[in-house]
Amino acid sequence: MGREKKRPGNAAFRILIGTILSHRTKDERTERASNALLGKYATPQALSKAPLGVVRRLIKPVGFYNAKARYVVECSRELVERFGGVVPDNVEELVTLTGVGRKTAGCVVAYAFGKPAIPVDSHVHQVSNRLGFVETKTPRQTEQELELLLPKPLWKDVNEALVVHGQNICVPISPHCSVCLLRKECPKIGVTNRR
Repeated sequence: MGREKKRPGNAAFRILIGTILSHRTKDERTERASNALLGKYATPQALSKAPLGVVRRLIKPVGFYNAKARYVVECSRELVERFGGVVPDNVEELVTLTGVGRKTAGCVVAYAFGKPAIPVDSHVHQVSNRLGFVETKTPRQTEQELELLLPKPLWKDVNEALVVHGQNICVPISPHCSVCLLRKECPKIGVTNRR
């Protein structure tokens, strides 16, 4: 019972579903699809019973919408059946849900529950390696190394900063080094072409 008092139910569900929809999709498309879907099916109970065809149509702005429609419906069904319709507040339980990897679980833990987590997406992984913070091959390794390197109170902030930096300046191909505030200190590891 004490555990459930801390859970911001609907907000956690919105973050969970929105993050599943966000994979390999621009933020504005994700927001449009999330609002359409969750405007019609606002709870795990409702979304778990939603017809796949309707879900596909509502989330069509996002990439891979056919697969993501299955993921969000199945994830919602699992939330209802295994967790009483309550979004878990820890990575270990979250990653057992369909469509939920460590990055999504980290986002839910950090942004819905305010707990320390470093959600590592392609931007966080790439920028951390380019800056020489870590020398890793996978996002999971990057997450583990950053957790050792940084104090817990900074974990969420690091994710936000590196994602924005990776989306706007330190882009995957030909980063904008000439306008980067870190250009003098950055070792530019792995960068062959830059602007």
